[in-house]
Amino acid sequence: MKSVSADKENAVIQLLSQGLSLRKVAEQVGIGASTVGRIARRSLPDRVRGTAGRPRLLSDTDKRKIMRDILSGNCDTAVQATASLARDAGVVVSTNTVRRVLKESGLHASPKVKKPMLSLRHRKARMEFAIRHKDWTVDDWRKVVWSDETKINRLGSDGREWCWKNPGEALSNRTCKPTVKHGGGSLMVWGCMTAQGAGYLTKIDTIMDADLYCQILCDELVKSLQYHDLDVNDVIFQQDNDPKHTSKKAKACLEELGLEVLQWPAQSPDLNPIEHLWDHLKRCLNAYPTQPKGMLELWERVAVEWDGIQKGVVANLIDSMPRRVAAVLKAKGGMTKY
Repeated sequence: MKSVSADKENAVIQLLSQGLSLRKVAEQVGIGASTVGRIARRSLPDRVRGTAGRPRLLSDTDKRKIMRDILSGNCDTAVQATASLARDAGVVVSTNTVRRVLKESGLHASPKVKKPMLSLRHRKARMEFAIRHKDWTVDDWRKVVWSDETKINRLGSDGREWCWKNPGEALSNRTCKPTVKHGGGSLMVWGCMTAQGAGYLTKIDTIMDADLYCQILCDELVKSLQYHDLDVNDVIFQQDNDPKHTSKKAKACLEELGLEVLQWPAQSPDLNPIEHLWDHLKRCLNAYPTQPKGMLELWERVAVEWDGIQKGVVANLIDSMPRRVAAVLKAKGGMTKY
């Protein structure tokens, strides 16, 4: 290895102290970069090395602004955050750069969950409901008879369906979910459930109005109580605030039946465990290998799956009520995960 003169070594040390890179120093002094490196390790062991690669486009302040825009709700997407950064900070970067910042911070893109819109009035009513019932036990909630209506589509467009596929695999019957222009038809049903199991289910063939609702209360609801050997004086009836449920006719009918009605906050399907029973029913219908050929076959399947619901499924849903109430309290009347 050729020795380096003292003058050149001093020149190397001086240039390195000025912050030049090994390559720049080697070019100016006229020696190899590896030789400059050996001199640096021997004479300047604490030298601060420059970072390799292209300088970062975003400062820590820029990254904090991106996170603040997303987490505060000012921006929903990386595209919006990119535009906000350019508008407010004058920093122009690609959307992919902003996406990388979000991913490095532990965030991931996810579809927004559909939830009812809650006004201040709704939040207040939900909070008051939760406070009134925060001390109710599971046994208290098991006294409630839960009711609701739902729509069931013939071609299984209720909820998502999943499949496994290879990267780049072409679309096929296996990887697609067939739809038709007008939905293929649907049916409306009314049902109820108790801690003893599911009640009677009825198909709604016409427009649901107060008169039809009263007929259902006097027929399917009463039969459900009789089937499960429940006394009207020992149960509390739950219904949402649909106008036909709160009509004068419906109130008079419920009063005549001697049923106590649970005061229910508007916009609160997350508090009603029967919503999850509908989800259970629709998952069972989606499990059929073929689509129903018509509405009659769809109703037959619905009736079979509804009658096959186990008591434990319903009981587990009702037993979740203390947790649902606690979630509303924690959210101060806002949306919950249910």
